[in-house]
Amino acid sequence: MSDIRKDSRGFASMAADKQREIASKGGRAAHLKGTAHEWTSEEARAAGRKGGQISRGGRGRLMIPQPQMPQGNPVRPGME
Repeated sequence: MSDIRKDSRGFASMAADKQREIASKGGRAAHLKGTAHEWTSEEARAAGRKGGQISRGGRGRLMIPQPQMPQGNPVRPGME
């Protein structure tokens, strides 16, 4: 068995400022190389809309609006 605990290894276990520093270096390198994605305002708008739809549904499902039933006593066919 290893003496190294799993929760003390890797990127996720680093301090937030150290993670930010490393991620920032990767972002700068991608821009210098010309491979970084730059969002257009329309792309950003579409992504935000999609994320909002997902988050409202819970557990990653899109919410489909359900038709609203009228309040009060239900009317059965032939019982009007």
